[in-house]
Amino acid sequence: MIKLTFCLRRLPHLSREEFQRYWREVHAPLVAARAGVLGIARYEQVHAGFDELSAGIRASRGGPEPYDGIAEICFESEEAMRAAGAKPGAAEAAQELLEDEKRFIDLANSPLWFNRVHPFVG
Repeated sequence: MIKLTFCLRRLPHLSREEFQRYWREVHAPLVAARAGVLGIARYEQVHAGFDELSAGIRASRGGPEPYDGIAEICFESEEAMRAAGAKPGAAEAAQELLEDEKRFIDLANSPLWFNRVHPFVG
């Protein structure tokens, strides 16, 4: 399995609640509607929360401020991901998602990368 991990920071004018609501209620359906053409096998949103608990554990480790959330997009294989990217309509679908992301994500401060999944528990 190949995963695209996207650590998200919201645009400065949005509250975390506004950001997460838009991401969940507007952006997620856009991703779902384009999953087939993009070869997406699984899409998950991990929303930040539990601020008091998070602050305590972060302070105990000297960690940085948290992200507002993490998006995880999974593909069955590298081959399947590359094949989907070459499909008619894939570039347009990806561009549509990017245009929507610009409405709520601070893209310059939201790292993303492809990775391989190595499960050890579960």
